[in-house]
Amino acid sequence: MNSTLFETNFPGLNLFKRGKVRDVYDLGEHFLMVATDRISAFDVVMPNPIPDKGKILTQISIFWFKLMEPYVKNHIISTNVCEYPDICKPYKEILKDRSMLVKKAKTIPIECIVRGYISGSGWSSYKKDKEICGIKLADGLVESDKLNEPIFTPSTKEEGGVHDINIDFNEAVKIIGKPLADKVKELSIAIYKKASEYAYDKGIIIADTKFEFGIVNNEVILIDEILTPDSSRFWPKENYEPGGSQPSFDKQYVRDYLISINWNKKPPAPSFPDDVIKNTRNKYLEALKMLT
Repeated sequence: MNSTLFETNFPGLNLFKRGKVRDVYDLGEHFLMVATDRISAFDVVMPNPIPDKGKILTQISIFWFKLMEPYVKNHIISTNVCEYPDICKPYKEILKDRSMLVKKAKTIPIECIVRGYISGSGWSSYKKDKEICGIKLADGLVESDKLNEPIFTPSTKEEGGVHDINIDFNEAVKIIGKPLADKVKELSIAIYKKASEYAYDKGIIIADTKFEFGIVNNEVILIDEILTPDSSRFWPKENYEPGGSQPSFDKQYVRDYLISINWNKKPPAPSFPDDVIKNTRNKYLEALKMLT
């Protein structure tokens, strides 16, 4: 490992979209998703890539997609670059370990967030009015407390660096309709519970996570990434102590650094010192090793 890719430029391939982390190419029948080493925080892409981050995220996603296949299908066609269309062959060294050939799904336009613990924007919301996304919670909870049952707290899917907005379930129903909202809620909570049990046995608490779903042939499937340190809060089980923020294997470490230097959360983002880059890579790598 230990190579860095900030962005891809593949002459001959049709760039469909450059996201905060992934570059997506339209190959006609399928999409090619490439995970770069970009990292974003507070919806802003940082100037420094994290070496190997895209490879680590891709391997974690592939692991979880396979583990969850008995419960929900996903968009992967192949992760083996030798099986990609011939047009991709000139780029196979770059694509190796950090890309997926995937089905073209119709994206369901909400972020499906599940929280098993109270942290981040959920904690901020609870402090205000004892609820998260319209769900009333018990009095007396402290930051990082475990909830009695995981809760489904969707948000909007915003583009172009705009913050996603937390919404309640009724708002989700307005956007995607009741049958689909019920379906993704049920799937999200079921996957979170299974993943949480598995990760807990490996020494990791999944405090919360975000799923994205799409529709292929009238069937709801998982798309994008799943249960990575970019889309979830991973805490080491052995250090867990409610009553404050927790050490983590995810990009909370980067957010904490940016808060400590009083960055205003607007572009341009500041550069990271070498130790922040190195420590972030190590945290992501540790999560991969512990889970797999």
